Amino acid sequence: MIGNNYLQSLFAYPDEDTGLNQLLELLNSKDKAFIKSLCTPVDISACNDAELKYLTKVSALIDYYLQIHGIDVPRWLRNEKLKFDKPYYFPKRISDFEKFKLQYTNPSPFRARNVYYDLNGIERI
Repeated sequence: MIGNNYLQSLFAYPDEDTGLNQLLELLNSKDKAFIKSLCTPVDISACNDAELKYLTKVSALIDYYLQIHGIDVPRWLRNEKLKFDKPYYFPKRISDFEKFKLQYTNPSPFRARNVYYDLNGIERI
């Protein structure tokens, strides 16, 4: 169980893309209640494999956005278990060249977790 009510409800979305969009909205708007909820550590050891996979994807986004906004990143977001062995790319249908490019252009919060997003795709207007 993830334990953080916000992250748990986003994880429960039937469509992962919609949940990621909602997360990006919370981060971009600097939602105070959401950011405050991140200060309470998530018990990574209590999470199942699907939850760990989800937390790995979103921890990269959260770390990145908190740094952009000059907000301290909670230590639990950088837990060693929140890292993929093989690269994860979003979007999933991209060429090998685009994958290679993402590995070099993504900031460290993404590279550290082996999670690669098209930064233009996660930009919020």
